[in-house]
Amino acid sequence: MERAKSLSLGEGFRERIKNKQQNNMDNSALIESFGDFRDEKGISKIDLMAIIEDSLKTLLRKRYDSDDHFDVIVNPDKGDFQIFLNKTIVEDEMSEDDDLEIEISQAKKIDPTFEIGEDYTIEIPLSQLGRRSILALKQILSAKLQEHNNAMLYEEFHDKIGEIVIGEVHHVRHKHVILLDDEGNEFTLPKENQIPSDFYKKGESVRAIVESVDFKGSKPQIIVSRTAPKFLEKLLELEIPEIQDETIILKKVVRIPGEKAKIAVDAYDDRIDPVGACVGVKGSRIHGVVRELRNENIDVIQWSKNPEILVKRALGNAIINKIDLNEDEKYALVYTPVEEISKIIGKQGQNIKLASWLSGYEIDVYRETNEDDDVELDEFNDEIEGWILDEFKKVGLTTAKSVLDKETESLIKMTDLEEETIEEVKEILKEELDE
Repeated sequence: MERAKSLSLGEGFRERIKNKQQNNMDNSALIESFGDFRDEKGISKIDLMAIIEDSLKTLLRKRYDSDDHFDVIVNPDKGDFQIFLNKTIVEDEMSEDDDLEIEISQAKKIDPTFEIGEDYTIEIPLSQLGRRSILALKQILSAKLQEHNNAMLYEEFHDKIGEIVIGEVHHVRHKHVILLDDEGNEFTLPKENQIPSDFYKKGESVRAIVESVDFKGSKPQIIVSRTAPKFLEKLLELEIPEIQDETIILKKVVRIPGEKAKIAVDAYDDRIDPVGACVGVKGSRIHGVVRELRNENIDVIQWSKNPEILVKRALGNAIINKIDLNEDEKYALVYTPVEEISKIIGKQGQNIKLASWLSGYEIDVYRETNEDDDVELDEFNDEIEGWILDEFKKVGLTTAKSVLDKETESLIKMTDLEEETIEEVKEILKEELDE
């Protein structure tokens, strides 16, 4: 049976005692050389020692192709480490590797009880590895310390996804802005995550939400956003205590960044007015959020489990006579007077689009007209392209009936439109008036 033995009070042991003090000094000096890094990055001494142990094993593998013959002992209390080499005792003249094997005759000079096949253990001073290996060790240590820091940074900000962070503008580039927080952590704010009216100056403080954290190479890249609906949610939590303590519930938030947003709120207590609590007296509570979002117009509505009521509230203060809902297809047809169409659709279709997102229903509008009523061409801008309507208006045709009263050949001569286009327009106008 093989027996592992340490050096006895022989020649090798005396040599180890002689070099031990110098070895400890070398080891301690190496550890202390990373003390500043440890203090700066907040790495605990135990973590640092674990990194040193891993780095030593990496160095030994590079030099000896394996660390199987080595034991590395790290003492975090004393702040030092030891490297032990376990040489295999072989027959005389049978050693193939002087680094990893020792002949029996040499081993017996140290301890007569040694036998072939046993391990002969000796401590390796750091200085014995050579200057080049020590330099390589420092490089390995630096790389592993940086890996540790990157892993800690990833974990820290991965846990902060969906939370607001504050950074100072460090670089303004064409496709993104680089922000730095108080601890020097770097955030990337891509162009698509910026509010269109945002303008950044170096040194300016910027609030954003952590959107994602991924490794770019070996370094974590922290992507932040000012356009995500979650950013608006978190801003509302900061400004309105009732949302933070969940007296008021944010049911849904939708937005077109920098333009318009709609939020649906509710309250557990029927005595609380959630809309009034969010808006505040003369909009005082929501004003700070609007300012942060570059004057983004925010509509606050009260949530309802009734989809018809929710659709109506989501569309805003417009007159709606009837709503037909298709629950299966999530489709809502809204009946409204002609004069209310522009209010329901909103600027560039923003109001009806946001109302659809908020309610979860695709919303369409049915224009209600009396038999003798005419309809302005501008009311069809959601169905007919603007440049086509402009062609009719150039020749004084501003209503649906004024176009339908003209023969197609006449309209071809009067405008720069093709026959096919004119016929398509007439079909849309006729269908609307017939309905």
